[in-house]
Amino acid sequence: MSGLKLKRICQIMKPEPGNPMEVEGVLNPGAARGPDGNLYLFPRYVAKGNYSRIGIVRVQFNEAGDPVGVEKLGIALEPEAEYELRSDGSGGCEDARVTYFEPLKRYIMTYTALSPRGPRIAMAESVDLLHWKRLGLVTFEPFDGIDFVNVDNKDAFVFPVAIPNHNGKMQIAILHRPLFQGTRPEETIFQGKKSRMVDLDHESIWISYSPMPLDNPESDHIGLFNSHHRLATPVSHWERLKIGGGTPPILTKHSWLIVYHGVSEMEEPDENKHHLCYSAGAMMLSEEHPQFIHYRSVEPVLTPEMPQEKFGIVPNVVFPTGIDKRDDIGMPDRFDIYYGMADNSIGVARLDLPDYLPPEGVADPPEAKV
Repeated sequence: MSGLKLKRICQIMKPEPGNPMEVEGVLNPGAARGPDGNLYLFPRYVAKGNYSRIGIVRVQFNEAGDPVGVEKLGIALEPEAEYELRSDGSGGCEDARVTYFEPLKRYIMTYTALSPRGPRIAMAESVDLLHWKRLGLVTFEPFDGIDFVNVDNKDAFVFPVAIPNHNGKMQIAILHRPLFQGTRPEETIFQGKKSRMVDLDHESIWISYSPMPLDNPESDHIGLFNSHHRLATPVSHWERLKIGGGTPPILTKHSWLIVYHGVSEMEEPDENKHHLCYSAGAMMLSEEHPQFIHYRSVEPVLTPEMPQEKFGIVPNVVFPTGIDKRDDIGMPDRFDIYYGMADNSIGVARLDLPDYLPPEGVADPPEAKV
């Protein structure tokens, strides 16, 4: 394991027996502190046929300050827009990430809309975390022959403050992970460990920028994201098949912290089937220019070990999506990470940030196919 480690606290949510909205899992929650100081989660409720809604729950804590349970408050989003519905009646609003965007004084939710063309990134906004207004699909300008618009895209989130783009202009920045054809773990797993070739342009987490709300704070229109920069690509053994976003960036005493996910092949696959393993790693991005990586964990900070993580709808999965800085109990270096467990339930683990980052952090390989 890395010098940074997550300590499990509990399984905080699981499907409610008899609830048809949760029959196929409760997972991958966004997290944010509300204007009232309470912590709210936005779990994905999965009904029959992989039909997903985004719920709202309030987290309950014990006297020690650890999360122990939730109070359900309703639904934030369910499939209603044309880009969330398919002609066969399926669809979904999935895997929310929530950030309080300071320049606009409102919360921004990025989520996966299961559109007729495949998964796409959508946005919604709120001033209180309880009432949400859709902002539509996120659009991207092509870059050097790379088409971000007409490919599947997931695991996106924005920074909580304006970030300088490559020209130094302060804009809204989004991290996203396009899923180009041939880059899904189910496809790359068959290439074999020795012959595995990583396409640095098409198998990466990207950072992109948009001038939209900052130039017109009252606008409900989402601007075109451009000024693209490749942030990170698969490097370590535990992420060799794929990496993707996890928790939204949060500023720490070191720099911007994100807890992301990586996918590898299980060491002992079944005779007729290759099994995937989803683990979590930590990444530190430059505070001034977050397109540069300061630290990246060589080993995962969390990997499936508990029965709830090893067995479920999709086995061997820990999938971080929510983060809570524990200023509320006077522990600014403690971060609670909320994560999906085997695509079936939700766990929470604790990260205590050390005074010094471990020396073994790695960044991306050279700008070439490796």
